[in-house]
Order: sequence, then C-alpha cells, then structure tokens
Amino acid sequence: LLFAGSYFDFACELPIATNGQIFPWDRMRLPKTISPLHYDLTIHPNLTTLNFTGVVRIQLDVLEDTSTIILHAKQMQISGALLLAPDGVKPLQVLEYPRFHQLSLLSDSVLTKGRKYEVQLVFAANLSDSFHGFYKSSYRTSTGEVRVLASTQFEATFARGAFPCFDEPAFKANFTVRIIREPRHIAVSNMPKVKTVELPGGLLEDHFDTTVKMSTYLLAYIVSDFQSVSKTTQHGVKITVYAVREKIDQTAFALDAAVKLLDFYDDYFDIPYPLPKQDLAAIPDFQSGAMENWGLTTYRETGLLFDPEKSSVSDKQGIAKVIAHELAHQWFGNLVTMEWWNDLWLNEGFAKFMEFISLDITYPELHVDDFFLGKCFEAMEVDSLSSSHPVSTPVENPTQIQEMFDDVSYDKGACILNMLRDFLTPEAFEIGIIRYLKRYSYQNTVNSHLWDSLTNICNSDDLDKGRMEHKEFCSKRNLSSKWYSGDELDVKAIMDTWTLQEGFPLVTVEVRGREVWLSQERFLKTDDPSLIDGFLWQIPLTYMTSASNTIHRFLLKTKRDVLYLPEEVDWVKFNVDMSGYYMVHYAGEGWNSIIRLLQHNHTALTSNDRASLIHDIFQLVSIGKVRLDTALELSLYLSRETEVMAVTQGFGELVPLYKLMEKRDMAALENQMKGYIVDLFRELIDRQKWTDSGSVSERVLRSYLLLFACVRNYAPCVTKATQLFNKWKDSDGNMSLPVDITMAVFVIGARTPEGWDFLFEKYRHSLQMSVKSRMKVAMAVSPLQDKLKWMMEQSLHGEVMKTQDLPDVVVSVSKNPRGYKLAWDFLRTHWHTLIKKFDLGSHSVSYMVTGVTNQYSTREMMDEVRNFFSSLTEETGSEMRCIQQTYETIEDNIRWMDTNLPLLQAWLNKHSHRAVHEDL
Repeated sequence: LLFAGSYFDFACELPIATNGQIFPWDRMRLPKTISPLHYDLTIHPNLTTLNFTGVVRIQLDVLEDTSTIILHAKQMQISGALLLAPDGVKPLQVLEYPRFHQLSLLSDSVLTKGRKYEVQLVFAANLSDSFHGFYKSSYRTSTGEVRVLASTQFEATFARGAFPCFDEPAFKANFTVRIIREPRHIAVSNMPKVKTVELPGGLLEDHFDTTVKMSTYLLAYIVSDFQSVSKTTQHGVKITVYAVREKIDQTAFALDAAVKLLDFYDDYFDIPYPLPKQDLAAIPDFQSGAMENWGLTTYRETGLLFDPEKSSVSDKQGIAKVIAHELAHQWFGNLVTMEWWNDLWLNEGFAKFMEFISLDITYPELHVDDFFLGKCFEAMEVDSLSSSHPVSTPVENPTQIQEMFDDVSYDKGACILNMLRDFLTPEAFEIGIIRYLKRYSYQNTVNSHLWDSLTNICNSDDLDKGRMEHKEFCSKRNLSSKWYSGDELDVKAIMDTWTLQEGFPLVTVEVRGREVWLSQERFLKTDDPSLIDGFLWQIPLTYMTSASNTIHRFLLKTKRDVLYLPEEVDWVKFNVDMSGYYMVHYAGEGWNSIIRLLQHNHTALTSNDRASLIHDIFQLVSIGKVRLDTALELSLYLSRETEVMAVTQGFGELVPLYKLMEKRDMAALENQMKGYIVDLFRELIDRQKWTDSGSVSERVLRSYLLLFACVRNYAPCVTKATQLFNKWKDSDGNMSLPVDITMAVFVIGARTPEGWDFLFEKYRHSLQMSVKSRMKVAMAVSPLQDKLKWMMEQSLHGEVMKTQDLPDVVVSVSKNPRGYKLAWDFLRTHWHTLIKKFDLGSHSVSYMVTGVTNQYSTREMMDEVRNFFSSLTEETGSEMRCIQQTYETIEDNIRWMDTNLPLLQAWLNKHSHRAVHEDL
C-alpha cells in the first residue's frame, strides 16, 4: 500500500499532455538531443479576420538516438506533423503540454545520431492582441480611417507563439521566410526580398533571403502599408526607415543617425556588419522602447520619429540613444549571444554602455556623457534593496526571464562595464571586446568568456591580425609601467565580485593626517544588519585631493586598508567623476571639509563629482550614516550651481522629500520644503530665457527648471506660461511655441477644464509623437480628478490614447497629489487585464507596481498594499520581484519619515530664520 501510494504521488507529478497521455519530457528547458539547423517558414496573416496560418519545415541535427522531438509552440493549432527521413515521409504523433509551451513529436522509428532529418508542421493561430508574438497593431489616418498591420516581438519567449520552434537562445539556426499578403500591403523581414510570386486568388508571396545563423528571438516580419526612405552607408549597407505614410516626413534624423552609427560600429568593432541591409520600423503599438531583430529593428514611434520644428533636444538625444542601442546589439547580442537568459546583461549592459561610447564620438553636440551617471544612480536605487539580484542570476520560467529586463541588467551592467573600461584604459578595453566578438561570432557565451577576452590583451595571437593602433598601444604599454602589475590583475576575479553577487559597496574614507583609512561594506536600505555581512568586492578606487589634480588609483580587495598620502590635504574626493559603481562615506571631518569646498569653490570639482556627492550624502541619510541636517547644509551650495547633472541631482534628492509628505496630511511642512527648494534655485530659474537657445545640456536644464517652477506655482513662471497658453489657444494651436518651454506652458494650461479639453483635442489630432507625449504628461499632472480618471480609462480602452502609453499615464497620475489614490485604485481594479496585456514580469508591469506605490510612507498604506498583493496567486503575479521591491521601499520611507521629520522641521525653521536675518 505504501509503495502504491508513493508510486501514485510520483505519477501525479508526471506531465500530462492535453489528450491525457503522459508527456515524455518534464523540464522547462528543452533537451539537447536534437538541434535545429534551418527553418523554412511560410506565414499567411489575414489582416481582416486577424488570424494567420503557416507551414514550417525544420532541418534537424540529431545529437543522440531518440524517437521524440521536443520543441516549443504556444496557443496554436497544429494540424499536420510529418517526418521527412532518408527512408521516406512518415506521420508524427503530436502531444501538447501547454504549461511549458511544449510540443512532443513522437516517431515510430528511432532518429539516429549523426543523421539529418526534417519535420514539417502545419499550424494556425490568432494574431495576438498583446504586444508580443505575431501581433496586431493599428493606427488612425488623419481622415479617421483605422488601418491594421501585423508585426512581431519575439524576445524573450514569444517566437513560440508565432511558429513551432526551438525557442531558446542557444539553438541558433538559419531561417528562410516567405510571407503571403494582399497586394495593398508590403512585407519586410530580417533579410532582403529576393522575389515575389503571384498566387491564385490575387495573393502575393514574398520570398526572403536566408538569414545568418541566429537565435529565434531575433527573427522578425511585418505586414503593413508603411512607406519608406533609404540611404547607403560608407560600407555599402542599405539603411531603410519604415513608418506610416503621414509620418514618413519625420524619419530624416533617424535615417542619418542609423547610417552614421552603423558605420561607427563597423569600424569600432573591426567586424563588418554581416547583412546587406538594416531596416528601422516605427510600429504604432509597441510595448518596450525598441527591439534589435537582426536586420529589421523595430521601435516605438516616439523612439524613431523626429520633427525638427516640434521635437525637443532631449527627444533627439533619446532617439539617437535608442538607435545606438539597437545597432550595438547587431554585434553584442545578435552576432554573439548569451547562452541563456541568466546572462542577459552581456546583451543589454553592453548595448546600454555602447550608446554612450558611440554617441560621444558620432554626435558630440548631444552631450550624452552629461547623463551617464544618472543611469548608475537609477541602478543603485533598486540595487540597494535586499530584493535586488546579481547581474548574472539563475532564471527558468518566462516570468523570471521577463524580469531580467530591468535596471540591474541594463544600467548596472553598463556602469560596471564603464568602471572596467576606466580601470583597464579605453584602449585595452577596446582590444578585449573586439577579441571577444571575433572569437565568439555566431556562437553563445557566458560571463567568463568576456573576462577571458579582457585578460592579457597584449599577449594574444589575435593582436597580430588586429589594428595597427592596438599594436602600438601594446608596445607603448609594455614600456610604461601601469598602476597595477600584470600578475596582480585578474579581470575575472575582480568582475565576478560585481556580477555574481547583488548590491554594491559603500566605501568609508577617513583621513587621519597623511593616512587614509578605508573600509567597505554592502550599501543596503534595511534595519536588518545580518543582511550586510558576507559581501566583499574588488573595487577599482580612484581619488583626487586638494593637493593635486592627478587621479590616483588603488584596487581595494580587502574589508579594510590604509593609503598614505605624500602630504596632508584639506579634502579628498573618491570615485572621481563617478566612474565607479560604489558610494562613498567621508567619516570624521570628511563631509564638513567637502561642504566647505562646495560653499567656497564648487568648481574645483567636476559637475559629475558634485552630482555624486549630492547623491551619496542624501542616500547615506537613509541608512543612518549621515544626519539629515548635514545633507541639507551641503544642499545650500546649489544656489550657485548651474550644471545640468548637479542641478537635476539636487532636485532628485530634495523633491522626493515633499512627495512623501503630499501623500500624508502635513501641508505646513510640505509647503515649507517646497518653498526651500524654489528659493534655492530661484536665481537660476529667473535667468532662464523662454526660447530655444543654448547647448543641449542648457536646453534640457531650461525645460526642467521652467516645468518645476510652474508646477510649484512660482508666480513669474505661472504668469508667463498662462499668457503663452492663452495666446496659443486663441490661435487654435497654430502659434509656434519654443519647444523647450512647451511642457511648462501645457502644464499650466491643463489646470482648467477648458484648457484640458483643448489640449486633449490637439492631442487627438496631432501626428507629432513628441508633442503628443508632452501633452499627455501635462494632462496627467492636472489637478482635475475626473479628467485623470477618464484618461486612465481611455488609455486602457486604447482607441484615442494608445494602451502602450498606459503605464506612463498611470505612474504620472500616481505622482500627482490629486491623483495618487485614483492610480492605486485603477491598478487594483484592472490588475488582471493589465497583466494579460503587458505580461507578467514585464518592465511595464513592474514600472506600474513600483511607480504607483513608491511614495507611500504610512503603516495604513503599507497594510493596504500588502493586502492586495498577498491576495494574488503565482499565476497572477504574487512571486514578482517588483512586489518585494515595493514592500521594501515603503518600509524604507516609513523609517525615513519616523527618523527625519523632526530634524527636517527644525532645520527648515532655523534656515528660514537665518535667511530672514541675512535679508535684514
């Protein structure tokens, strides 16, 4: 009986196929017995009935004798499965196991190791109404006609929803695609079209050239009525931008940028782009920012379309960065691909990092460098919670895989690469990554492959085949001794501490005479000290002192160490220019000496250094290392600050303090805090011209300051913006407003019902994507609650406001003091619809969860949030990491308020008292 019982338990765990038979495979990952070599794929979408049919023939390489073929398919009907073997055609039995999106094809005879076979499957499915797989998108023409198209988004696990395939990144194969369409449409795919065949019934079949060897998630095809414009790069690659007809005149900047960037990467990586063309398509419905499909990159319309008259410089910067990111992936990700999603950062961290490297050289006037450290601060925000994860972390199921597309993979990945580049020197880093790409082209890699390629870069056979300037660098480098000796430098040992453990270090620096005492610990926002133990990093420290401008370097490998200075100094600044991914605490008199320096001579430090000091001191308040009044004393210097990163970082640390208060009943202190910030920046705000003049960074700063001043009801700003809005409205929106100030003007206009309705009408009919996004933000920060609620419902409905924009709308409303309760109610009410549309684990869902809740700071709200999320099941998202992040963030906010409110009140009282005396 006991035996029978345990057998019964075992039997219950066996996977059961949809027909009741036992499914012959019980793991989520596919077996390695069979590998695909080539897919012949014919797809016929019907844009009227919104479904598609297809046939796929997959050529297989059998690596072990087997009679079952396990592959992926999701929500599709399979109507015929054949084995095309050397000894004839045989039917295959098909079993389906939807839980793991798997099919099993059972053969009567054994498939023999080393022999080649083909399977053929006929399939049918509906076009998806989400944003992934083979999905439906639509747009409205200026005459109001709705046009439908079909496009793909396969990363990470959605190719299986479009055709049966081995949907894991290591199963690389070649693809030959054919698409059947109506004559009124065009079809595009990864490769150029080789011919079009007329079929009976007036249909056309486009045949595309065979792709290079690549992963399934990079396959793409679009059937649409898009128009296009083209140019050719210096290396002979044809670049084409596709968009809907009425927006094709907004593609010139993207086309030029793509040509310039593809040429740059071709030279920088010293590997020719391997395809004859690269298309960039602006898709009307698109969930993420863009996708790097090899040879056919796809984008949100806002990520590609630029109107020189109506778009802002930050729009231009954003579009250039998105294109730079996707084109970097053509090498990092497409040519060399991570073995499995646990090392996604090898794709995304690199592409994010290369945005800045490439644009610094191709578009120096965009000043992208001014904004890089903002990425590191964003990563630190999630990485300072115990729910963070290592850059490289085990994942199995689709939800966990989706969750990898987060600030840790992208931004922390980019920041640790930047730190390594600074540490090794840019030349050595470039030699190493070229070696990595050449060594692993058309293959899959793990972390250690990258570290090996960056080790001993000058003692390598690859160098003989490399560029002249690399050989020169190595010969010079051997003559001059670097700041570390060769045998000491173990890139893998250093970088494993940054990729295999979560979090980042806090380095405490204490100057005692000529000695600098150093120690490291994990920076963690928690009241549980046991969570900090057991972490050790190898930290490439950089520092400068009051005595010299030289950047000194030191690799801290131990918990504690001591440095010796040649002479006593007034101050030290560690993590020069924030090139390292760590925070610094200046113990003893350290912070006071820095505050004095900033008060009397802030330009002795670069603006990046100033921004990192502002960031670190306020973050240290939250873990109790620094008193709030010390951080506020440092903030006083900001009244003389003019550089964009330092100013925005000042806002970034001060504004959240009153945002917490807005969600509690403490109007007096809240207004005092708001008043302090306006006073601090008053002179800088007053100096802003209401025009579009100056450098990119000056213009970004102007938009930011005027928007802040108007939102904060600073009288001169409100008066000016009201006048301009009324003039613009009187001209029926035809008057041309300076682009940099439109946001401030729209925000003031959207405060009245008439102004809001007028903005909405203009939003509805505008074809300029960047103008629409500014209008959308202005409408979401309006105090009119009925409008806010209606706007969220409209976005969910997706007719007039696109559902792709819903996460932004909901989060904007949640930051609005009149809207935060509405956004939280909306999220709870529509939860099941939202996770179906945007997918569990996706960035869109986690952005809504954290964005809506991260400014709560009371036990009551904590209980309300916990009650809702704990009512979910695993299928509806209870296991998502963003829920843990939410709990931790609210706990941290509660702790912060309990500890610091009395200090804040006392300091603001004292400060306003001081200010009054100074005025007298």
